Amino acid sequence: MTLTETQQHEENYDKIFEALSKEPYANYLGMELIELKAGFAKVTLSPTPHMLNTHGTVHGGIIFSIADYAFAAASNSYGKTAVGVTNTIHYMSAGLAEHPLTALAEEVKKTRRLAWYRIQVWSNDELCATMEAMVYRKTENFIE
Repeated sequence: MTLTETQQHEENYDKIFEALSKEPYANYLGMELIELKAGFAKVTLSPTPHMLNTHGTVHGGIIFSIADYAFAAASNSYGKTAVGVTNTIHYMSAGLAEHPLTALAEEVKKTRRLAWYRIQVWSNDELCATMEAMVYRKTENFIE
């Protein structure tokens, strides 16, 4: 019997979540994978002083990084290896140093080889960035 990708996500959820939550760069920055569904991820980060820019707000590279990690988690949520091909980010307001960032990544469309995602980054209940991103979906799984 061949499992659908959603069934594979459900049956291997613990392995997939564990693998994605151990992402080295995200852990280095202190990001936490909070929620993972098929094609969806929620990530949080509490900014530290070294993550701020000259203006005392969250550096754009940090905002990009949390959006990218949520994108990676959502696109790999089926256990199938997906690698980023392109993305575009729009910064809409400052990330505030004293408030956690939350990134939400949601699948818009998925085909056999490509998938598109919409990512939002929030700070203090205000939308501070949006990203649109696409992955190439390989044939192999990254879990056993």
